[in-house]
Amino acid sequence: LNIQQVTVSNTSDTISHEEEENEAPVKAKRSKTEDAGGEEVVYHPVKLSRSDLYRPPTAEELNQLKEAESLFHCSLLKMQMEELLKEVALSERRKQQIDSFIQTVTKLLRTVPESPEVEVSDLSWLSSAVKVPFLLVPKTTKGKFHMTPPASVDLIGSYPLGTCTKPRVMVDLAVTIPADVLHPKDVVNQRYPRKRALYLAGLAQYLASSSDIGSMLYSCLHGNRLRPVLLLTPPGKDSSSFIVRVHACPPPGFFKPNRFHPQRNNIRTEWYTGLQTSHEPPTPHYNSSVLGDLLPRAHLQFLSAVSSQCSAFADGVALLKVWLRQRELHQGAGCFNGFLASMLIAYLLTSHRISNSMTAYQLLRNTLNFLASTDLTVNGISLAKDPDSTAVSGLNLSCEFHDAFQVVFVDPSGHLNMCADMTACTYKQLQHEASVSMQFWDNPTVDGFHSLLMTPKPMIRTSDHIFQLCELVKLQSSCKKLNLLSELMDHSGNYVHTALPYILSLLQRGLGQRIHLLTHSLSPDPEWSVESEAPKHKAQPPLSFGVLLMPELAASALERGPPADSPKAAEFRQLWGSRSELRRFQDGAITEAVLWDGESMCQKRLVPRQIITHLLQLHADIPESSVRYVGAMVDDVIKTGSELPSTGEEESLLVVQSYDDLSRKLWRLEGLPLSITAVQGAHPALRYTQVFPPLPLKLDYSFFDREKTSRSLVPKEGKPCPAYITPITVICHMEGSGKWPHDRLAIRHIRTAFHIRLGELLKKHHNYTCRPCPTHLDVWKDGLVFRIHVAYHREPQVLRESVNAEGLLVVRDNEEAQALEMATIHKPLLTSTLHGLQQQHPCFGAVCRLAKRWLGAQLFGDDITEDTADLLVASLFLQPAPFTPPGSPQVGFLPLLFQPTDYTEIKNDFTATRESLPVLFIATPKDKKQSIWTKRAPSVQMLQRVVMVAAESLKLLENQLMDSNQIQDVRVVMRPPLDAYDVLIHLNPKQVPLLVQAVDPPHCHLQQGHHGWQCDPVWRGPLRVSFAFGDLALFFCDPHGGTVIAVLWKPKAFIPVPFKTSQVSARSVVVTGEEANTVPNVEAILEDFRIMGKGLIKSLEARTEKWSL
Repeated sequence: LNIQQVTVSNTSDTISHEEEENEAPVKAKRSKTEDAGGEEVVYHPVKLSRSDLYRPPTAEELNQLKEAESLFHCSLLKMQMEELLKEVALSERRKQQIDSFIQTVTKLLRTVPESPEVEVSDLSWLSSAVKVPFLLVPKTTKGKFHMTPPASVDLIGSYPLGTCTKPRVMVDLAVTIPADVLHPKDVVNQRYPRKRALYLAGLAQYLASSSDIGSMLYSCLHGNRLRPVLLLTPPGKDSSSFIVRVHACPPPGFFKPNRFHPQRNNIRTEWYTGLQTSHEPPTPHYNSSVLGDLLPRAHLQFLSAVSSQCSAFADGVALLKVWLRQRELHQGAGCFNGFLASMLIAYLLTSHRISNSMTAYQLLRNTLNFLASTDLTVNGISLAKDPDSTAVSGLNLSCEFHDAFQVVFVDPSGHLNMCADMTACTYKQLQHEASVSMQFWDNPTVDGFHSLLMTPKPMIRTSDHIFQLCELVKLQSSCKKLNLLSELMDHSGNYVHTALPYILSLLQRGLGQRIHLLTHSLSPDPEWSVESEAPKHKAQPPLSFGVLLMPELAASALERGPPADSPKAAEFRQLWGSRSELRRFQDGAITEAVLWDGESMCQKRLVPRQIITHLLQLHADIPESSVRYVGAMVDDVIKTGSELPSTGEEESLLVVQSYDDLSRKLWRLEGLPLSITAVQGAHPALRYTQVFPPLPLKLDYSFFDREKTSRSLVPKEGKPCPAYITPITVICHMEGSGKWPHDRLAIRHIRTAFHIRLGELLKKHHNYTCRPCPTHLDVWKDGLVFRIHVAYHREPQVLRESVNAEGLLVVRDNEEAQALEMATIHKPLLTSTLHGLQQQHPCFGAVCRLAKRWLGAQLFGDDITEDTADLLVASLFLQPAPFTPPGSPQVGFLPLLFQPTDYTEIKNDFTATRESLPVLFIATPKDKKQSIWTKRAPSVQMLQRVVMVAAESLKLLENQLMDSNQIQDVRVVMRPPLDAYDVLIHLNPKQVPLLVQAVDPPHCHLQQGHHGWQCDPVWRGPLRVSFAFGDLALFFCDPHGGTVIAVLWKPKAFIPVPFKTSQVSARSVVVTGEEANTVPNVEAILEDFRIMGKGLIKSLEARTEKWSL
């Protein structure tokens, strides 16, 4: 097999691919005529001798084959990773552009003019068009400053190391501040950071006048306001291809490293606050910020030495950076950036946990395995082999660095904690993601490559609940309430970064065992014009927090504390304040407890919200109005009930309990000719997935008349439309017997007799109102209608059998047998299976209801059936990779919109028989080859439209949920775009029995009469019309209170066909010469719509701009 090229298809949120114009493809051997006169190129195959053709494989080739066999599920995974590495690597053309621009910038920097020496607070030498990238709080500090050309300009970071990757190409340039500009005591009271910022402003002022520089912006290194940087881009069309990040650094060894020990103080309290104190608190975060500027060159030398020993080092770092990028951990304040990724792999190599001969694949795998199994919040690691006497030794690592920082990873010098700004929650998130990746990595049923490296995992899709702190300025009062003055001074006034770790710790204490993981967004690196002042700390997006719930505990309304006489009782009362109270329980215990509000399941799902808002108000002085909770906003579209809101769990439970009671009574019936072998539910309500579960209702006979012949209830004229009652399907299997006939008609008669007898027995023993029919028995019980179908297990086989002209028995499959098998075998099995899934995952039913509500609202209910939608949602819980099983309805609904078809592919016999299989293929344990659930729908065109509308809905919904500035109306994703349809039939709202279930229900709904079951004119209307005109058009409607029926003409139906007297229905004759053809008579068809929908249709909108009458 000659594999010429393997391409990796990327999603829009992953790695962007760009064409490299100057890189010519490798060509095969050419004939000599090509260069002679520009003639046509002729390609010839390369001829190999017999010895070359059968030459034994080399040792390298054998190693590659063994690697592909032992390390990858298949050779495709190896090729996918190789192609990904090619795509993220910089091209030679890009490198040439970078090198050229770096040379230009270096020449300019070496000619920076000098300025006279002034006080640090004197900015008169600086042009008003350029601002200092620093918040000068306090306003003044001691020191002198003057501008002078840099002592040296050096490349640092990923570019010289060879680990720089696309799409955001960042090249780091270290500019050394001359020693005469600095003073050894500048480490005190922000003198050095301010001189550093002034030096960058001087560089910006000089470079602004050069035409060789494109745009210039200020930014901060990983969100650290003490470390501003200058961003430069080349002019012209290459301005967006890469960014040069200019760092101002002190001369190597200028400051003594022992000045930056985690326990040392370098910010004097009296200077910062004006208050005198006898004890100066340590400033570890400020110390690490300054120390970080001393060591970039040493770090580059260390990484270069490690990289030279491991040939796959750069590729391994590139894969790890892609993995981090997809999980949004690669940038922002306290992120796990590319530098840390390189250092971590270097640590594993130098500590001999991994080998220098390993491939990039093995480096990535072992790194993730290390992250998943190592907790750096408890036991930090160090790259320092021989630290000097002033560095923190390994023995003191826990008591020195761990006391000052939450996460500890010490650099080779032994002085710098490279994870100083990282919170414990961020590292726990990193650990969790690595653990999840390792779980599905070796699963052959999961596409490991796409799940691991190609699927974006934003917070909105991975966290069960999300809340945001919108007014970040409130964190100032939080610092005061939490008494964090020393920490605020250490963070140089950044109250957001100061309060964040304490708020996270507070929430973790309060949420306790209810959550598996608490995460937070990483404050993005601010970027602003060199002409603007540095932005305030509050000038950033809201701080977002994500919660991964423990489903079995998250919804508990009771927080039970320690016994009243326990020493921990005071701590419990201090945490919960006035909400804590003594309670006596049934076991006789008297303990502290907190009871949260919540009666229905949808209210109990928001108990974490009550906990969060209460704790933030009590301990951090953050009012509830500043907290925006978006954990259950989407649930509103399936909510019912005004007094006690519900999302269907309680109603579904009542239906299941009533069915269980009916099932037991059917089993106990005596007097049947044959015994009952099985009673199975076959309705979505019995698996908790009915969008709006049936509600128990009571008949009101004053709204009806009796029909004379059958005595059936008929709605009175002038009364509102009767409410719709959903019949709940139940399959009742009778035992096999030789007395069953072998004729299909006779079997139907026997089943009808069973329906009559079952109705008589239920009426006699339980006084149920029953209505037997040839096909079923309707039973009125507890205000619900159960539709019982008697089934005989051999009937599908009888339907397949027929006798031909020669008298031979022929067995042939047919649609009637398949439909009966689906109704009596497959659907009951699906219902019982999904009912079990609901018991394992409490929010499964709610996710199904949300998904089907969206499909119905977008008019896709006929194409993606209820059973298909339930199976698609089930795949999210059974095969969630790279996510975890959803813990809330909202987080389960969003991944379904992300890629509705990704969860339906299998690889067994799928590829070989793809052409004969449905376009949407779903394999289940009982149906691995045929996909019986999607045989009839959807079509290719409709599936494409579903995917397209889903992608737009996801984009709109995620923006609304995460952006508080947008209009908060999640129902907008439920409103279908109607511009694609040819005719819109608007219905009379008074005649829509399910109008209360509409996406936008009316404020005043007419009182409906009670009740006629299976009597929904909106649902029956499209069926009647489609039966009459199904060959001419497609009909779409929302079964849940929709007031519009959308019509789409079939293009092939409007092709003129020869005149035939048998085919003139709804068609008009067009005579051209001697030919007589017929075309659809649109005017007559529209008039037929009005006649068939009389009393139901309010108006009819024919969009003639899309077609002509």
